[in-house]
Amino acid sequence: MEKSILLLFVVFAFACSSQVFVSNLGKQQKCNLTKEIRKTVNINYLIYFPKDYDQKDKVPLLLFLHGAGERGNDLNLVKKHGPPKLIEEGKDFPFIVVSPQCPLNKRWETDDLIALLDYLIENHKVDKNKIYVTGLSMGGNGTWRLAAKIPDRLAAVIPICGWGDLFEVCMIGKLPVWTFHGAKDNVVPLKATEELVEKLKACGGNVKFTIYEDAGHDSWTETYNNPEIYEWLLKHSLDERER
Repeated sequence: MEKSILLLFVVFAFACSSQVFVSNLGKQQKCNLTKEIRKTVNINYLIYFPKDYDQKDKVPLLLFLHGAGERGNDLNLVKKHGPPKLIEEGKDFPFIVVSPQCPLNKRWETDDLIALLDYLIENHKVDKNKIYVTGLSMGGNGTWRLAAKIPDRLAAVIPICGWGDLFEVCMIGKLPVWTFHGAKDNVVPLKATEELVEKLKACGGNVKFTIYEDAGHDSWTETYNNPEIYEWLLKHSLDERER
């Protein structure tokens, strides 16, 4: 399924006139810019609805972000790992599961993902208190970044063998995080997650960390096959966090 979503970014400011430039040559000048930027977002994604969707008023949403190897314009690639793979194998989930596909030679862009979430909330019976995000490798990075960008809109996240920005990780705040990594990962080193966890703990964050001592880069298969992670997600809700 492909959707075109229009994002509108407006920066409010004051631009310098040509007279100001001329009268202040040889000096530093204070200026600013007002400009309207429009962006059309095209997103291909898989969507799964629980079998009892029609019987409920609101349903939790799980957003899954794949890794670098599944980028492109063939949605069948997205079924290679994680929840989309399990759904193809017949597993039932209590979530609306949305699995977008990142374009070739790009990484996950948080603004695009936020636009997708907005669209899903507007058009489906999404429980806004129970929106969860998980991803592996490049998708783990996308999960960390999205969590830092909209922590107040997410109920819990599970980044797997990803990496992130130590400067912005404290923006995650009290958002529950359960992160996983293989000790023998030679693609994304274990240290990438260790440093994020240490920094988040120092900021007073709410984070669990599971290390698979014998795993390499594939720390996602065992994780997504574990029913505990889905039970853990559903224990968390925005309205509970606010109390």
